[in-house]
Amino acid sequence: MKKFFLFISLSFSLFAFSQNEQLAQYYYDKGDFEKAKISYEELLKEIPLNSQYFLRIIDCSQQLQQFESAEKAIQERLEKYNQGNLLVELGYNFQLQKNDVKAKIYYEQALERIKKNPNEVYGISNAFERKVLLDYALKSYQTATQLEPNFNFNYQIGLLYGQLSNMEMMISTFLDEAFANPQNSIRIQNQLVRFMVDEGDANFNELLRKALIIRTQKNQDLFWNHYLSWFYVQQKEFAKAFIQEKAIYKRNPESLANIVNLGQLAIDEENEEAAKEILGFVLENTQDLELLIQANSYLINMKIEKASEKDFAAISTELDALLKQFEISPFTLSLQLIQAHFTAFNLKKPEEGKAIVKRALELQLNDYDVANAKMELADILLFEEKFNQALIYYSQIELDLKNDVMAHEASLKAAKTSYFKTDFAWALKQFKELKSANTQLIANDALEYFLLINDNTVADSTQTALKQFAKGDYLLYQNRNQEAITQFHSILKNHKGQEIEAVTLLRLGKIYEKKGDFALALSQYQTIIDQHSDGIYIDEALYFSAEIYNKQLLPEKAKPLYEKVLFNHQDSIYFVEARKKFRQLRGDTNL
Repeated sequence: MKKFFLFISLSFSLFAFSQNEQLAQYYYDKGDFEKAKISYEELLKEIPLNSQYFLRIIDCSQQLQQFESAEKAIQERLEKYNQGNLLVELGYNFQLQKNDVKAKIYYEQALERIKKNPNEVYGISNAFERKVLLDYALKSYQTATQLEPNFNFNYQIGLLYGQLSNMEMMISTFLDEAFANPQNSIRIQNQLVRFMVDEGDANFNELLRKALIIRTQKNQDLFWNHYLSWFYVQQKEFAKAFIQEKAIYKRNPESLANIVNLGQLAIDEENEEAAKEILGFVLENTQDLELLIQANSYLINMKIEKASEKDFAAISTELDALLKQFEISPFTLSLQLIQAHFTAFNLKKPEEGKAIVKRALELQLNDYDVANAKMELADILLFEEKFNQALIYYSQIELDLKNDVMAHEASLKAAKTSYFKTDFAWALKQFKELKSANTQLIANDALEYFLLINDNTVADSTQTALKQFAKGDYLLYQNRNQEAITQFHSILKNHKGQEIEAVTLLRLGKIYEKKGDFALALSQYQTIIDQHSDGIYIDEALYFSAEIYNKQLLPEKAKPLYEKVLFNHQDSIYFVEARKKFRQLRGDTNL
């Protein structure tokens, strides 16, 4: 019984202490530094060794301009615990009083402590960084590594050079560290990408490119070819990345997997020319069945994507030839599913398409391949307007591959199925859940449909226009593009000036883009820009227009459109790409 009461007493004490800590934090966040200071002083009495509580007390004293009180407390703690970081705190207390001479004395004393004991670098450098005394933090790391060569602070030093805007030294330090310790390479690349895309000055990409080229020329290690290839991929210069990958392959012809992946990236970025060259190289240089099938799958998909009806017979013949060459087996599943999709959606023969998938499902497939086949079967059933049967297969995939990306994709397709059959209440619920999906593309897609349904339900409780719009989207899904165009124009005619108008114009713009009718596409986007500038689709209209001018027509006309995204739509998902392309057009970098 005594143990029980002791347990209850301890639990209550811990709970009370936790409550006091939350209260102190609350006062601090609120800016009530007087009360926060008192609260942290009470907490420090309970745990005198807690440096965080002590530093909060000092911070509160300084916020209240009680500098003498802060100095006395730091001095007392320094005498008691002899911690080097307290010299930084003491110096900073004088710096706040504009006494830079005395502040410098204590900062130098802190550096001297590192010279006597390099292990003190951890606390001292951390204190300098917290106070944004970056030059002193840099000196701390450099001093320690000079005295103790086993210490490695290259990553921290690289970050500090970046914060100090010394880009050349940051790049040099990071690249040296990546080469010496390849296990840190991904972390370093993530930092470099931040400067390449988010925070870099105009010359950063060029500085990094030159540094990598110099290292590639001076050092024959393939590490630098890999790094230069990575750089070009970030810039979406796939032809240049391919040159590096070919150099790597010629010296180390073990695998073409990286080159196949590069081809896929080129396809994703719609660089068809580079993709064909890359995948052609793969076909010429391998007998590996898996790579051959992968490369052929990518190439035939590219043909289907760009094909018109007159090309269908040739594509059908090519698919038959590929499957005859590589045979029907689990290894050729990707080609079989491409053939099934093409047969159903392009040749409009869904029964034949389903037969191909069902034949594939009789093979010895792993769980992931079974899910892939079921996804295609569900897609074809949806094409046939067999909504409930499609939903059954999508649900099976969700259950069989919980938390997998494919399960999220199946959830998205199930939500779209509900949307196509105008079950908007259920679709809205599903899209709402998918907005927070781990996969960005799925989350963005779900958000788009969530806003579409939500906004047009608020604007029109009868959902008349939304039902017509969903029909247009379903016609697009069925590859009946001309009928979809007619449907969307009907919406514009019958619901002029209503909420649905802007998104309908956006849909038409994308259809015309796909058809290669760029003048008509620009006309749709311009109407959004002129008449719906306060709506949620304005950033897309600006960005898509800029892309057409940049890639297809007059790049100079793209510049002001990218600029409008930058200055007026910082929250747009196209902001980063718009900034990069605007800088390229302005001539900021020599990519």
